[in-house]
Amino acid sequence: MTKIYGTGMYDFRRHRVAEYPVAADGLPLPEKPPESKPGSDVPSSMTLIEIQRDRLTKIAAENWAKTADSGPKKPFSPDLVNEIYYTELTVKAGRKPVPLQRVMILEVSQYLENYLWPNFSPETASFEHVMSMILMVNEKFRENVAAWICFYDKKDMFKAFLERVLRLKEGRSLTIAEKTNYLLFMINAFQSLEDEIVSEMIMRLASLECWHSLSYGRFQMELCLNKNLIRRWRRIAMRAKDATKRGETFDPTTIVEANFLRNLIEEFLVVLDSEVFCKHEDDDLVDVHGSEDVNDSCLLYCERFMEFLIDLLSQLPTRRLVRPLVADVAVISKCHLSALYRHEKGKLFAQLVDLLQYYEGFEIDDHKGVQMDDDDVLRAHYKRLQAFQLLAFRKIPKLRELALANVGSINKRADLAKKLSVLSPEELRDLVCVKLKLVSKDDPWSERVDFLIEVTVSFFEKQQSQKEAINALPLYPNEQIMWDESLVPSINYSGEGCLALPKLNLQFLTLHDYLLRNFNLFRLESTYEIREDIQEAVPHLLAYVNNEGETAFRGWSRMAVPIKEFRITEVKQPNIGEVKPSVVTAKVTFSISSYKAQIRSEWNALKEHDVLFLLSIRPSFEPLSSEEASNATVPQKLGLQYVRGCEIVEVRDEDGTLMNDFTGRIKRDEWKPPKGDLRTVTIALDTAQYHMDVSDIAETGADDVYGTFNILMRRKPKENNFKAILESIRDLMNETCIVPKWLHDILLGYGDPSAAQWTNMPDLIKKVDFKDTFLDAAHVIESFPNYKVRFINSDGTDNSNPCPPFRIKFPENLESMVHALPGNVISTQTSNDASSMQDDHSDKVELVVEAYVPPDPGPYPQDQPKQNSVRFTPTQVGVILSGVQPGLTMVVGPPGTGKTDTAVQILNVLYHNCPSQRTLIITHSNQALNDLFEKIMERDVPARYLLRLGQGEQELATELDFSRQGRVNAMLVRRLELLSEVERLARSLQLPEDVGYTCETAGYFWLLHVYSRWELFLAACAQNQDKPTFIQDRFPFKEFFSNTAKPIFAAESFEKDMHTAKGCFRHLQTMFQELEECRAFELLKSTVDRSNYLMTKQAKIVAMTCTHAALKRKDFLHLGFKYDNLLMEESAQILEIETFIPMLLQRQEDDRARLKRCILIGDHHQLPPVVKNMAFQKYSHMDQSLFTRFVRLGIPYIELNAQGRARPSLARLYNWRYKDLGDLSYVKENEIFQRANSGFSYDYQLVDVPDFHGRGESAPSPWFYQNEGEAEYIVSVYMYMRLLGYPASKISILTTYNGQKLLIRDVINRRCVPYDFIGPPHKLTSFKGNKMTSSCYPSFVLALWVTFVT
Repeated sequence: MTKIYGTGMYDFRRHRVAEYPVAADGLPLPEKPPESKPGSDVPSSMTLIEIQRDRLTKIAAENWAKTADSGPKKPFSPDLVNEIYYTELTVKAGRKPVPLQRVMILEVSQYLENYLWPNFSPETASFEHVMSMILMVNEKFRENVAAWICFYDKKDMFKAFLERVLRLKEGRSLTIAEKTNYLLFMINAFQSLEDEIVSEMIMRLASLECWHSLSYGRFQMELCLNKNLIRRWRRIAMRAKDATKRGETFDPTTIVEANFLRNLIEEFLVVLDSEVFCKHEDDDLVDVHGSEDVNDSCLLYCERFMEFLIDLLSQLPTRRLVRPLVADVAVISKCHLSALYRHEKGKLFAQLVDLLQYYEGFEIDDHKGVQMDDDDVLRAHYKRLQAFQLLAFRKIPKLRELALANVGSINKRADLAKKLSVLSPEELRDLVCVKLKLVSKDDPWSERVDFLIEVTVSFFEKQQSQKEAINALPLYPNEQIMWDESLVPSINYSGEGCLALPKLNLQFLTLHDYLLRNFNLFRLESTYEIREDIQEAVPHLLAYVNNEGETAFRGWSRMAVPIKEFRITEVKQPNIGEVKPSVVTAKVTFSISSYKAQIRSEWNALKEHDVLFLLSIRPSFEPLSSEEASNATVPQKLGLQYVRGCEIVEVRDEDGTLMNDFTGRIKRDEWKPPKGDLRTVTIALDTAQYHMDVSDIAETGADDVYGTFNILMRRKPKENNFKAILESIRDLMNETCIVPKWLHDILLGYGDPSAAQWTNMPDLIKKVDFKDTFLDAAHVIESFPNYKVRFINSDGTDNSNPCPPFRIKFPENLESMVHALPGNVISTQTSNDASSMQDDHSDKVELVVEAYVPPDPGPYPQDQPKQNSVRFTPTQVGVILSGVQPGLTMVVGPPGTGKTDTAVQILNVLYHNCPSQRTLIITHSNQALNDLFEKIMERDVPARYLLRLGQGEQELATELDFSRQGRVNAMLVRRLELLSEVERLARSLQLPEDVGYTCETAGYFWLLHVYSRWELFLAACAQNQDKPTFIQDRFPFKEFFSNTAKPIFAAESFEKDMHTAKGCFRHLQTMFQELEECRAFELLKSTVDRSNYLMTKQAKIVAMTCTHAALKRKDFLHLGFKYDNLLMEESAQILEIETFIPMLLQRQEDDRARLKRCILIGDHHQLPPVVKNMAFQKYSHMDQSLFTRFVRLGIPYIELNAQGRARPSLARLYNWRYKDLGDLSYVKENEIFQRANSGFSYDYQLVDVPDFHGRGESAPSPWFYQNEGEAEYIVSVYMYMRLLGYPASKISILTTYNGQKLLIRDVINRRCVPYDFIGPPHKLTSFKGNKMTSSCYPSFVLALWVTFVT
């Protein structure tokens, strides 16, 4: 029926222009631009003119560049490849493995696609040719663009290329920079396992054959622990025997995969041991604080190698068989004992080693892929230690004390090392290498006693569990984390080095691994934003040291205020099983007397649960010299000593009166405005951080942090919700996190990608009532072109003149439902004669469509259901069908293809087919949520079942209030309306009116008087069906319905009148059903209880943003919130963890998840999630949404393929990005789209604006780009359009940068706003995260495209 795309290899990388600083004006243009300054992470900027004049550009034009004005090319020259490699692509020393700008210019010229790859031959290609290809692939990964796509046309040749890469080191010695680039290529390859052409070759390196390089003892131990591998190993051995029988020579230990990883590891250990430090002849020891002896190139190589091993151990397919190899060589123990691990410049290396150690001991069964809980880990630890004690008791008399000790006394590292110290070096070596078989006896390191003890202790010590680690971690960042460049890099990160950060790639080991990686990254991203706010707020305070030697402040800051008094008021005892205090509270007093009214109101708006930061500022007595300032860190420049986070418990004014209380302690009529200028805030400190600080004071004599705070800083409310989200993630880690079984493996990146598709799910809805989806019978036939459609009546007879609505019964074999014509192929037949439209091809499966007559909803206009008027395309119908069925539905919606209309119809059909189920709607922005919600209100879903949560409800373009309070009020008003109708009904039946006093009495009235009369009426009708006027005469509620616009009965036909009578009764039935639903609001007296009942029981469709879902998860769980279906719009713009949390807003039932459907709608070709720190984007892939990851994994998705928003000429600007995007007939045929735009020669135009008054681009502050000439030009164009008569409400101005947006706003305020006949445009905004509202009248968009080439 619809095209289902299952492999996302073409889709997962986005072309993106990085933001780099702009070069200063007036500088000469060298033929070869210089590289970055030493120590800088940002490459020197390059303009387009500089690139065009560059030597490499000229070489490209002569040899491979494909441009419109390019002439004939020179034949391929291997010498040119060699020359470019040695003169442009190699470096001799330093932290940079390649000259970044030279590689970037070659990438822009498509050196790989047009020269290296077309002329590659596995037999004749030189080493320089292969290395050049490696460098260009690495550059594509650095720029985050599709790296492997150019190799798809020659897959066999690509396999030969990878074979050359794997054997590249044979017989040749590589420089350290070449080793680093080679290693980076392997990292990128192992991060691309979704590409079959890559994984087929690369996964060989992590296959069972790599165990040929294990030591014999480790090999025996691993096979004993994993007996399932014995059969696979025997098959490998049989291949060697078969080759011997055939007279062939086959040694399995000589194949590439047998020794590749082992050789890489041993090469790394050589570099680590002997090349990192340039030792002098008279030096015996390395100075751990020295920096002059460290080889930066070797340091980068060691860091990259740690990244390589971390990647291998953090993916289950590679982890299973590589971890024994890493343990056999004892990489982690050797790294711990290396001089670099303790060296000052080895801080990042040490952090990476610790991350590798974490993944080596990760709590998972490698071969089953099952997460181990704390009890499993503890039992495995006890079993391992018990076996060791038994061995020591039997064979090592010197370890008798260890053998008889209790487990608790030898759990810790120091205790275990002390017990082992009684052995001589020979005895220790025999224990570790022979008896325990932890390392090989041939390993040169086995001669070192400290190494043997380290290996043994690391193997037997008790590791801290993941839960303990996450619970002991402070949620607020401190000053040490904030300015650690290896954890929170500056925005200048260019992708050349690695970081001690987890990666969000394709696969995760377990749900705990998934949550922990997201927790760490989200915490660090929040830390980066907090750091930026501190660096913005603190300098305005102008801190100095006064004559008394105390810190004082000359200035003021909007977001930070000096503290008058700080004191800790309460420290409660720890909870059972914990060491940190359960609660730590303090009081902070500050004054707002120096602020103006607006800023005072902002400080007065602080409320419970808001997050604040306590800062300790202690500036230097003498100002820093220019040289000291250039070398000083940011905290040193600011005088910042400590940073601690806290959460508000309550706020009081100068008289001690409680402010901003939402708990009900202060009644609304007792509220008074705050008095005085002093404010006292009771805050809750982070108990984990407090415990760490107090422990440091007790153990090391550190400063009392809590006696030094002198600044209280706040943040903007919308940016300050990180703590609640981190708590939600931590709560998920501490719970038994149950994801629906059908979604679990897919979420972690394993199993069959199509397992959650609706055709593979149980409990399908065999007959779907599509309600108003189809406008006529022809629409049904258009929507199912691969089926022979047969229309029937409700009694099973054929229907020759079918009319909507339709129910469709789907065949048992649903496989064919996923193949169809493109969605923009629409039948041209419009006749309603279904018999003439049906195609009787015998090879088509018959699709039975039932045309039924819907029941009469009632005699009043408000009873009539709202009808859909959109003629959905076949692809959209396929989306609706998939969304109604259980399982995972993924929809890629290009611009203007009707994503919102399709989503709304899914909700409409789902509500009518599964009325007892509840649906949760999630979007990224309030605007998208409101667009969706407004369209839902136009469908046949009662308003009483709709609920909108969050802060954007007031922006809804509707008179109805869909907030919790608004819905409660609406239900109470509706209750009074219905009770008055009950009283009117009672009067019409000549009964007392007091039956309408409450919902309860109305319910009794329904049973005793209304329903009983209806039953008697039906019994009488059964005996008088031959009398046309019987119903008109005997209908018991005729007087109640006497206020209709026209008489309800015509007395012409018994059947017609009976149909009308049932409609009237249905009106009464609905009325009393609503009253029954109102009964709870009658019984519950508290507004809070009523709103909670509305959210948890009454509402069928609940809508909120992903941020609100993460913030309120704990409240939802406490209230028992339940839902069956999840629909997520804009899912490609939502962070991975913010997509995951809404799936778990409810507790499981009977150890199973209640969620039945998950519908993700988005477009991974458009805006990704917003991640401000470039390092988290490029290195950790934090801007990869769950939607994008699912596409990369090859999970089936449906791509909407007909747009109706833009002219075809405009749509061609972006439709190349999609597989089969066409145009609706509306935009091709409608007159409005055929007309030219008055005053413009072209539908679209790219204008090169020259410098304005000799000045082009500028940056008043870092990353704040502005161009006055372009701003003036775009506003002039807007004014020109207004003078031509274009309405301002149809003109929007977009720009790429916030700085330019503010500049354009200034120009508009100066040139347009003062004149009523021009005025401001409809919208002025930046591209990031914004969606323009469409309408039936064409809109005009003026866009500023500012692109920097670096």
